[in-house]
Amino acid sequence: MLEQYLKEFLEYLEIEKNRSQKTLENYHRYLKHFVDWAKSQGVQSPEAIIFEVVRRYRLFLNRKTAGDGQTLKHVTQNYYIIALRGFLGYLIKRGLTTLVPGEVELSKQEERKVDFLEADEIKRLIEAIKGDDITSTRDRVIISTLFSTGLRVSELAGLNREHINIERGEFAVLGKGKKIRVVFLDQASKQAMKDYVAKRTDIEEALVLNHRSNRRLTVRQIQRILKHYGAKAGIVKRVTPHVLRHSLATELLMKGADIRSVQELLGHSSITTTQVYTHITNPRLKEVHEKYHTAAE
Repeated sequence: MLEQYLKEFLEYLEIEKNRSQKTLENYHRYLKHFVDWAKSQGVQSPEAIIFEVVRRYRLFLNRKTAGDGQTLKHVTQNYYIIALRGFLGYLIKRGLTTLVPGEVELSKQEERKVDFLEADEIKRLIEAIKGDDITSTRDRVIISTLFSTGLRVSELAGLNREHINIERGEFAVLGKGKKIRVVFLDQASKQAMKDYVAKRTDIEEALVLNHRSNRRLTVRQIQRILKHYGAKAGIVKRVTPHVLRHSLATELLMKGADIRSVQELLGHSSITTTQVYTHITNPRLKEVHEKYHTAAE
């Protein structure tokens, strides 16, 4: 019985919630794990999913080992539980009796570490690109655009030239969950794009090309480009598209942007995802306060 409800839940996510194929695959993997375990415990109906059943399942997850013999990290365990809570909510929406999702708490996990580049490191990264050939010009577009817009690397790789309004310095991008958001180019990114477009003689629609094959750059190729210039600039931190995305968010919050605006610019579906950056900015703000504030005497 639970197998059938799982099938219907995935169809609901696909049709009603318009979730991506990757999301559907993840939900299927996490929930099939629960359904198979529940069946082995004699739990085969929504009514049988009670608090004690979920408690035993969480204990099972906590003791489960991966292929390397290590137990599952708390963050990984939470992926299973988040999927289960969504499934329980769907069952209740269907009018079925089962455990209320709110009674299933997530495991406390370590604070997520966010890597980001300082302003001088961003400057060094861009200055590491030498020359005015078409490949160097393209690489300036890649780095400056990622930092200016906070695009995910897959979003940048999928951009076409026609998507960009260089003069206005803004364009819409289709992000996760097929949600559209508007992102903005700074002056350096606008100039880099103008230079790059002026040098292009091909008729390919992709914004950033592999000019040896005249094919759209892949996500992996873009990642390698950033790693190359990170090493060339002598930056010891990891330099990835996502680190540039973190760098934009951190800079905006440090300069006083409100967290809701940053959430919208980055395309986070939940404010809790954006709040991870406050672990960086709050200590920095405290340092500023202690350095410049003088208590009344």
